Amino acid sequence: MVFTKYAGSACLNGDPIIVPTVCQDREQVDFEGELAVVIGAAARDVSKADAMRHVLGYCVANDVSARWWQKSGSGGQFFRGKSFDTFCPLGPAVTPASSVPNPAALRIVTKVNGQVMQDGSTGDMIFDVATLVSDLSRGLTLLPGTVILTGTPSGVGMARNPPQYLKHGDQVEISIDGLGTLRNTVLHAKP
Repeated sequence: MVFTKYAGSACLNGDPIIVPTVCQDREQVDFEGELAVVIGAAARDVSKADAMRHVLGYCVANDVSARWWQKSGSGGQFFRGKSFDTFCPLGPAVTPASSVPNPAALRIVTKVNGQVMQDGSTGDMIFDVATLVSDLSRGLTLLPGTVILTGTPSGVGMARNPPQYLKHGDQVEISIDGLGTLRNTVLHAKP
């Protein structure tokens, strides 16, 4: 499955994740720690063998998701539930691809208020980075600055028993080996 996120959803390390009022009527806002791939050279119809030369670098991402909007509120389309403003924290910096010898061998850990929620490896990704870049470039151009999020390990709030969604004041930290730690605080927007 592939979906897009609105460019306005991007925010930086240290910026708050603002939960809009349309998401505050039910518990639904979730975290997803992910490896982000930043495209540095335009890629269109590239082979898997050539895909990595189009990668500028990597950073840590949080694919914040409003689950009701993702599953029901938008007719089953993921775009809106994953694209509210500030729902794509990225950082703490872009690490050059040359400094990451194997993007499929990185530990990724997500903590909420200091509690480990996700602890996995990019080695568990269904598709490696080269496959993602090659496939996504088929018939369309990935422009420089395009960010590809690669999927999340198990442990998201929705899948817990009971579910554990983000609340006002929560601190989210996502760390990936060699890339650093992305830190953001969850704040509810005022009506």
